[in-house]
Amino acid sequence: MVILYAIILIYCLVIAWLSYGFTKIKKYQSTELSPKTRFTIVVPFRNETENLPTLLNSISRLNYPIELFEVILVDDDSEEAFCILSQKFSIRIIENIRVSNSPKKDAITTAMQHASTEWIITTDADCIVPKNWLQTLDNYIQLHDVSMIAGAVTYECNNSFLDHFQQLDLTSLQGATIGSFGINKGFMCNGANFAYTKSLFEKLNGFDGNNKIASGDDVFLLQKAIAAFPEQVHYLKSEANIIITKPTPDWESLFYQRVRWAAKTGSYQSTFGKLLGIIVFLANLSVIITWILFLALQINYIHLLSILILKFILDWILLYQTNSFLTGKQMRFFILSNLWYPFFSTSVALYSLLGSYEWKGRQFSK
Repeated sequence: MVILYAIILIYCLVIAWLSYGFTKIKKYQSTELSPKTRFTIVVPFRNETENLPTLLNSISRLNYPIELFEVILVDDDSEEAFCILSQKFSIRIIENIRVSNSPKKDAITTAMQHASTEWIITTDADCIVPKNWLQTLDNYIQLHDVSMIAGAVTYECNNSFLDHFQQLDLTSLQGATIGSFGINKGFMCNGANFAYTKSLFEKLNGFDGNNKIASGDDVFLLQKAIAAFPEQVHYLKSEANIIITKPTPDWESLFYQRVRWAAKTGSYQSTFGKLLGIIVFLANLSVIITWILFLALQINYIHLLSILILKFILDWILLYQTNSFLTGKQMRFFILSNLWYPFFSTSVALYSLLGSYEWKGRQFSK
């Protein structure tokens, strides 16, 4: 039990550190500066005829001059053709040029050859962008010496446990992301809300060095940028800059999505990111072991409750402050999610070490 307590204590200290880091990143309020920055919004997609119209509709409502942004949709061998309806802003579809094991990285690299602006923003086909998204980014860019900006992403949930479990899981990742930037240990971001300059992308040689890994178009590029130009990479903590996306429709899809996310952890350039991944895994494994020992009558309920409550309190603090920023809504199913999460997370982590997964109708292996 001493080892289990030690692991949980280390975990709690790290989560407390991230919670402190979260408070160090102050909320940014747009200053209503006259728009100047020109953006190219890059959207890689494959078989997204259902989602793309919603995304494009939200882009059409952006509070930003249409002459200052363009949209490039990169079709990654979709089985159904997508036709663009008339839009007031500049938009075009290009075909992905595959050269690596990562379709999305290839799509972004392909788009770079067609983009007419210095600033690139990536998002996903199943997202909805807020109306002041570009305005907030533009204002921030005008006031800061920056070449890369990470932003927040949240889910649009229904009432099911599955949806709210995903929401809390994503909230924990967003909290860790913001917290790590606050303690100058940034290592993670989300490609659904990620902006950077074309010149920075070229200085970093794009995705060279990690294009054998199917995912990670966001995280690996961020870590390369922080290693080379740490002062140029910022997190934009603004409620006007939060992207909304869809949760996965079933547990199997969620499992393989998280496997895909977890599979890249071992290739992190960030030492802090790797250590955090190990600590989180060991903490969740420790909870499972504690349950097994309790059910086998090897320990009493006091040890079980001590482990669960310690982890529960620190998780709640980080999740509460992050959820307040992302949604401002009540955290539903928190207790049930907290009890189930160690089993789900540990299964994902173990499977990601050896297993293959399906993504957009294709099979990938580690």
